[in-house]
Amino acid sequence: MFVMRQTNFAKWALALLFFVLLSNFLLYRSPLSTTIIPEETFWVVSGSLFDLAVVAPLLLLASFRLSAKQFVALVAGGFIISRVIIPAVYFEPFSVLFYIGAGMEAVFLLAEVALLGLLIVHTPAIYRSIKSQSESPLFSLFPAAYERVKPNPLVSVILSEGLMFYYAFFSWRKKPMEGPHTVSLHKNTSAIAFYIMLIHAIVIETIGLHWWLHDKSVILSIVLLVLNLYSVVYFIGEIQAIRLHPLSIKDGNLKVALGLSKRMVVPLDAIQNIRWGDRPGKDALEFIAKDIEEPEAQVVIEFETPQPAYLFYGRTKYVKEIALRVDDPEKLKNLLEQRQTDNLG
Repeated sequence: MFVMRQTNFAKWALALLFFVLLSNFLLYRSPLSTTIIPEETFWVVSGSLFDLAVVAPLLLLASFRLSAKQFVALVAGGFIISRVIIPAVYFEPFSVLFYIGAGMEAVFLLAEVALLGLLIVHTPAIYRSIKSQSESPLFSLFPAAYERVKPNPLVSVILSEGLMFYYAFFSWRKKPMEGPHTVSLHKNTSAIAFYIMLIHAIVIETIGLHWWLHDKSVILSIVLLVLNLYSVVYFIGEIQAIRLHPLSIKDGNLKVALGLSKRMVVPLDAIQNIRWGDRPGKDALEFIAKDIEEPEAQVVIEFETPQPAYLFYGRTKYVKEIALRVDDPEKLKNLLEQRQTDNLG
């Protein structure tokens, strides 16, 4: 899972990457290729290989946070892309590089498949661990899985998909957590109605568009049908996750989630400042349910050090402050004041 670096240099590197790929594509695949490319193509192709297998991965490394394994996989992928862009007649002296790249990618693929198999083997133990806890799967699934399987982008995607299908199909008998330590985020908004409206729009669009596209392109109509069905399942899961998980302040932690898309568990001791009626900074993570009008934050909670927030597909983002809008701000204020009183005590 690639996470972009939040710097201007990263944006320039991404723009330069696009230029590198485009220039190499035009060199070999444009109408002018026959006049541009010299008869002796060895050094031209060598330069393109260097661009695609070295320069491009380095630019991606400058743009995104990559692990060493991801970087090596991109280098191997550069050799494969080179074979796609460079015509076979020019690439023939370097054909061994294509097989090296394909072999490296196959090794990485087998490693990912083995990791997925390990996750399947540990599924019963992960399930027992979740059942033994009082936490909901939204907060307990990832920690339970990572106790047994090393964190990995593929594992994160599989776990996120599992959460989505669980909340969409198997959480309807669950009741929202309610009590003196919880505050809901969505009841005074149109968030649920908004997602229901989206589902209706997708269903209507799917029926009409699928019927029209089926005569034009069967494959395209099936692809769009699958994507639309996936969107409906996601929005149903999002509705359930929003409904079942209010903000809670309990056992020394602040736990807050807004559907499947973002969640946090923060120790109360990490809170540095609480600003009521203040505007959040541009980098603040907002836990504000959708409404007809653009809602404003009621409170901004600032942390002493950046805290991890977990986004969909297991992505992690460290934030210095969060912005909240809840249904009962007075109750939240009392809970936060109680936390301050406990710390003073």
